[in-house]
Amino acid sequence: MSRPFRYTFILVLTALGATLAAVGGWRYARASAPASGPIVLISIDTLRADHLPAYGYTKVKTPAIDALAADGVVFERAYSHAPQTLPAHASLLSGRLPFETGVRDNIGFAIKPGERMLPQMLRDRGYSTAAVVSAFVLRKETGIGQGFDFFDGEMPQASLDTSIGQVQRDGGASEAIAEQWLASAGTTRAFLFLHLYEPHKPYAPPERFAEYAPYDGEIAYADEIVGLLIKYLKSHQLYDRSTIVLLSDHGEGLGDHGEQEHGLFVYDEAIHVPLVIKQESNAGAGRRVADVVQHIDIVPTILDLVKAPSPSNLRGRSLKPLLDGSGRLAEQAVYSEAMYARYHFGWSELTALTDGRFRYIKAPREELYDLQRDPHEHQNIADERPPARQALRGALDGLIAGRPIQSPSDVPADARERLQALGYVGAQTDVSSAPGETLPDPKDKRDILETYRAAVDRAGDRKWRDAIALLQQILRDDPGMADVWSQLAAFAVRVERYDLATDAYKHFIELKPSDPGGYLGAAATLFKQQKLKEAREHADFAAQMAAERDSRSRVIAHELLAKIALARHDAEDARREAQLAHEADPKLPLPALVEARLLYDQGKYADALRPFEEALADQRKAGSAPLADLHYLAGDTYGRLERYADAEAQFAAELRDFPQNIRARGGLAMLYQATGRADAAARVIDDMVRITPTPEAFALAARLWTMFGNRQQADAIRAEARRAFAEPPRGGTRAARH
Repeated sequence: MSRPFRYTFILVLTALGATLAAVGGWRYARASAPASGPIVLISIDTLRADHLPAYGYTKVKTPAIDALAADGVVFERAYSHAPQTLPAHASLLSGRLPFETGVRDNIGFAIKPGERMLPQMLRDRGYSTAAVVSAFVLRKETGIGQGFDFFDGEMPQASLDTSIGQVQRDGGASEAIAEQWLASAGTTRAFLFLHLYEPHKPYAPPERFAEYAPYDGEIAYADEIVGLLIKYLKSHQLYDRSTIVLLSDHGEGLGDHGEQEHGLFVYDEAIHVPLVIKQESNAGAGRRVADVVQHIDIVPTILDLVKAPSPSNLRGRSLKPLLDGSGRLAEQAVYSEAMYARYHFGWSELTALTDGRFRYIKAPREELYDLQRDPHEHQNIADERPPARQALRGALDGLIAGRPIQSPSDVPADARERLQALGYVGAQTDVSSAPGETLPDPKDKRDILETYRAAVDRAGDRKWRDAIALLQQILRDDPGMADVWSQLAAFAVRVERYDLATDAYKHFIELKPSDPGGYLGAAATLFKQQKLKEAREHADFAAQMAAERDSRSRVIAHELLAKIALARHDAEDARREAQLAHEADPKLPLPALVEARLLYDQGKYADALRPFEEALADQRKAGSAPLADLHYLAGDTYGRLERYADAEAQFAAELRDFPQNIRARGGLAMLYQATGRADAAARVIDDMVRITPTPEAFALAARLWTMFGNRQQADAIRAEARRAFAEPPRGGTRAARH
């Protein structure tokens, strides 16, 4: 080799070495620098990992999630700590296990005030924080919004035939709100938590996904929504700078172990969740990690990525070494629990530990599965592998030693009604202190739960007779299930089987005498039957039971007592009860409403208008919860005084707050008909029987069509009502009283 060539060659090598060193240094600097762009946490509720193409599934297409997985790191074995929405998200956002957060169920629990959550930790680092959720079970009152600068959890008003699909917010609407917040945040140091409720049951994907099975169609729709958010980030030059974490809170049974939905069991289909982390600049793109990881690892991971210290009370570990491929983590078994059976039915809870090979489930009949050889958990080897069973049970017992099963708090009456509309059984306040091993094993009781859920599904389809019959079937076999009695009463009220509803509420009260909800339900049912004396007695009991611990139930009790007094033409008692309700909730303008009602009931409409308007003004000024019938009665008063525009506005306001109010719909239909808007009147009547499909609503619709001169339509409505509400043979539910 000539000297000039050798000299040139050495210069090239030197330059190349310097370049490689610079690239290496740049890569190191990028890896070690804190994340500077937005952090986006997307939780897709009820999404099984094994129903995504990124995890090998072939029966649905998810191009957006696939692309995100290609740009990020896929964790093949990520696990949830609870198969329920609120407990899982409480752990996810706090980095602490359910027995540490104290949130053990969807109902009756809330995150403690002052609990340091991930958004607060990021706010301390200068981040703007926002959450947009799509389900009532994550409403602000649960405490899930702690630490967020912006929290949007507005849900549609539930109507009488509401299924969970009508109460949840469409994920597309939530994503649009998320985009609006990102656009207004004014900073790239932003943390966004977006919760989508697809594919939670009922599975009702848009028609364009009809080629898939319903659950998979919902997944395809969720993927489309994720794609919209990613498109927004890319169009605003934010995607490359963003850290995006996509996961699920829990899975779905789909019948794998006899459970169609979730909450009862802790098998893989319920707690194995997808986890994809796309880092800034797509660092680590395409990497797949087989290590066992868990929800409580997310908080320390995000804190590590932004170079923030992790609180010392967190059990989880940062996954950054796995993201970077720079190291491994010591194996840590994952704790999961299913408390649903304990709180709602008095059966044993289930707790589990999952490690790299085994899953141990503590139950009255213990379970152990070799996940390597039996990934679908078909063969219980607890008796065959005593060393593994004993080791995992010892570790589990040590983890939860001294951790009592907390009793849920009383659920306020308004929240209880919304949750019942969602199909959730009300939480038991009298939780047994007996060891789980002495209680019924959920494996032996799953058919009862599936029957209950089938009843809720039938009710969502307006098949009231079938729904009632299924609940009666449960109660014949097990009459001690208080919350099933409560649900039976609710269904019976909707079809105006008031005798059945009253009997069911009495069973509920006998089983749970300290719960004001039973007395309130019985009082309202007796009031509908004009059994005023009994209604008053039950409402009085409700007010006493509510005492100071449930102000909302106390308010409802006194409001109902005021209505009963008005029906009894006892003005003094009506005023007294209205004042007691006002003292329990000073924002409630019930005293003014009662004064207006006293005049209205005497036909003194001009005199009644002033107190009605005072009540309306007080409600607007106080920002209180809407008062049922206030807008309707004001509208009817305006109508009688021929102030039709004002009447229309008040009827519309009542229906906005209480879409099931058939008197307001009837008044609006009559107003439209009287002012020459027959088509609008017809639409209102159609809405009445669609939104409030009760015998009373059908009867009113038929009367309206008769008044409007359309007897053919009136006859059609009556025929539809006969088909919908014809009663089954009166076998009843005869159960021994306890």
